[in-house]
Amino acid sequence: MSGDPTEQPAPVVRPAVWETYGPADLSAVPVFAGGFINFGYWQSVDLERPLSQDDRIRSEQDLYRHVLDAVGPAGGRAVEIGCGLGLGCALALDEHGPAAITGVDIHPQQLQRAREANSRLLAAQPHRLRFVLGAAEGMPLGDAEYDSLYSVEAVQHFPDLPAFAREAGRVLRPGGRVAVAGFFSIDGAPAPAERLAAMLDSFASGLDIARPVARLADALSEAGFDDVRVASIGPQVWPGWDRWLSRLWEPGTWPRNFLAAWEQRILDYYLVTATRP
Repeated sequence: MSGDPTEQPAPVVRPAVWETYGPADLSAVPVFAGGFINFGYWQSVDLERPLSQDDRIRSEQDLYRHVLDAVGPAGGRAVEIGCGLGLGCALALDEHGPAAITGVDIHPQQLQRAREANSRLLAAQPHRLRFVLGAAEGMPLGDAEYDSLYSVEAVQHFPDLPAFAREAGRVLRPGGRVAVAGFFSIDGAPAPAERLAAMLDSFASGLDIARPVARLADALSEAGFDDVRVASIGPQVWPGWDRWLSRLWEPGTWPRNFLAAWEQRILDYYLVTATRP
């Protein structure tokens, strides 16, 4: 893949992704209060009391904080793959202190929403924030341009994990760090694709892709990354996510099956980190 951003072809968006993040606008669905579009990291939220919208937003922000802490020291240039509305980019700029950050998303409607949601920040700090159209497998970014690359709950949509890993290695400088948070099937789980499709509409529709977490870890190793680590953060994600879903969906409805898939050892939520030599 060339390092010249002008040579990158327009990304091909899978139909389920196009609909969900375009016309359907998942960020406007009440369950994703705050617009971050992630399941949340609930470790600091008391799940024994009724949950508020502030609790939900905190969980989404805390997932970003957990990933940003894992990606390494503040400073330098960072890139988020699958940036959505760009609220995580804004949080990173405010709390983590990169010199600059680029948000990449495959959906043009999401990028337009990101520019609108962050219009004041873009106007005030144009040298520190930008949003660009691109795919995880074909990033419109220069070679060795970034010190860190992270992605929060977008990897389940990436069709080609080895291509993503190669691109991450290309755009990161030596010593650069990658951190990816998302859900995968558990290594060794029998027939995960079929079982998840039977339990969860997002897998049945093709929006989410069922793959073992080792697939990403192996792709990063094969792309030349060192110190590849896989950590389950399911206990900090699934119970809180299900507790929040219970406000809107009854037991037995398909969104509540995320917790069931975790309890049945089919699906889990992971943080995967690695370093470019």
